[in-house]
Amino acid sequence: MNQRIQENRTDSTHFWVYTALLIALGVLVPMIFHQFGVAGKVFLPMHFPVIVAGLLFGPFSGLLVGLFSPVLSFLLTGMPPFPTVVVMVPELVTYGAVIGWLYQKRGLNIWIALVTSMIAGRLSLALAWWAVARLLSLSVSPLAFVVGGIVTGVPGIIGQFIFIPLLIKRLPHT
Repeated sequence: MNQRIQENRTDSTHFWVYTALLIALGVLVPMIFHQFGVAGKVFLPMHFPVIVAGLLFGPFSGLLVGLFSPVLSFLLTGMPPFPTVVVMVPELVTYGAVIGWLYQKRGLNIWIALVTSMIAGRLSLALAWWAVARLLSLSVSPLAFVVGGIVTGVPGIIGQFIFIPLLIKRLPHT
């Protein structure tokens, strides 16, 4: 069996400490970007810790980082703003859980796992935006919202394709 696939035990201190650290990074890194006037929509700094959590520690860690990073960031800093935070939660939860499941549990290649999780996350974002738009009577369509986010976030998406595989290759796996 592939050596990178190992059981990530949620009862281990290691799992919880690193998951909490990645949640903290999911809050801190976007704050740093905003302090220097760099838009989070462009470089997607909250996405990186979520994806790394899934890759290194499995789907549950990715799910937790994807859930708590945007919620805590919103509560502490007001970013991402409402209603964006509401639609980012399912998007990021999906990224973290899907990439963790595909890479850690199914043993798929990092590139396939990354692309698949990005597509699944954007589909979750579209569905969440559809629900929020209907609830709040917003006129922006889910397709326009998602396509706009992808176009704006091209530098962040490119960064994910460059830096995440390099980082995962260099970091020890649990």
